[in-house]
Amino acid sequence: MLNNSHSLFHAVHQLSRQLTKQLNEALEPFGLYNAQWAVLYVLKANGALTQKELCEYLAVEAPPMTRTIQRLMKQGYIDQRTGLDKRKKFIHLTSKAESEFPKWEKAVLEANQVLITSLPKGSQDAIYSILSEWLIGIKQQVKTVEEEAIFND
Repeated sequence: MLNNSHSLFHAVHQLSRQLTKQLNEALEPFGLYNAQWAVLYVLKANGALTQKELCEYLAVEAPPMTRTIQRLMKQGYIDQRTGLDKRKKFIHLTSKAESEFPKWEKAVLEANQVLITSLPKGSQDAIYSILSEWLIGIKQQVKTVEEEAIFND
């Protein structure tokens, strides 16, 4: 067991940076980066979302999300459409993004496969389980803190 949490968090941070670096290299031929891929992937998996929903899902602040959305719009991969409630704008994948998505996904899956080959299947399953449990716990803590802040106001 680690004698301090600094080592654990440093290792998680370093792993995250390495995974992001490898993903950026895999997406470079397509003119995309990890942050853009995350938005495209979430929209493909979940359908149209508002910018706020994307921010919440990806745990990204509004300013960097705005920049990412603007870049993707400039590339022709997403567009914004007004919803039934005229105050809401939904972000959609364009037909251009839909047609390019399989190429991007193939590159990402190939990069992921290279990165994970050194881990036995049992370790992959264990890491997934631990990370999922940790993430759920963090989200519950954040929700509790937000609810307490609202209650105390």
